[in-house]
Order: sequence, then C-alpha cells, then structure tokens
Amino acid sequence: MSSVLRRAPVPLAVMGAIFYLSAQSDPGPDLPAAGRIVAHFAEYFALTLAWTWALAPALGRRAVVAAVAISLAYAASDELHQSFVPGRDSDPLDIIVDAAGIAAAAWLVVSGRRA
Repeated sequence: MSSVLRRAPVPLAVMGAIFYLSAQSDPGPDLPAAGRIVAHFAEYFALTLAWTWALAPALGRRAVVAAVAISLAYAASDELHQSFVPGRDSDPLDIIVDAAGIAAAAWLVVSGRRA
C-alpha cells in the first residue's frame, strides 16, 4: 500500500488541475469549441492513466477498473462543480467526452497488456 501512497500525488495533482480549470469563470474565450472538446478528452485520458499507474501496485490488473470508476465519478462531480461557478454551466455532453477519454485510456492500458 505504501507504493500507492507514494504514487497518489500524481493523479491527485491532475484532479487538482481539473478542479482549478473548472473554477475559472472564463476558461479561455479564445479557445474554440473543438479545443474544449480536446481538452476534456485529454484531461480525463490523463487522469485515468494516472490512477491506473497509482493503483497498479495494490490492485494489479483491476487498477484500470478502479481508475475508470474514479475518473467517471470525478467527471460527474466536475460538471456539478461547474454549475456553481459564475459564467459556467454544467453540460452533460462534457461527461460523454470525458468518458471517451476515460475509455481510450482504459483501452490503451488493456490492449498494451495483451501485446
């Protein structure tokens, strides 16, 4: 378990960055819609990989399942958080994009194990 504790700051830092960006009332007026989609995808792709890496010493192959669950729950909580930020709104489509990033990361991890 100690290796998980040593690794946990990495995914927690990714979560902190996502929270910080979500708390901004104007997350980048010059960023086009496609850029926001890519950002959502990339954030949750990175979060899933980070949690998989952090949990692997304790959970082995099941780490990816736990990472997916944590990342999906965080995506939902992030949209709820945004609903309270002035100038922001909660968009269920963002969760779909987040889930696509999560699924892509999980696929990468699982397919990498088969190779």
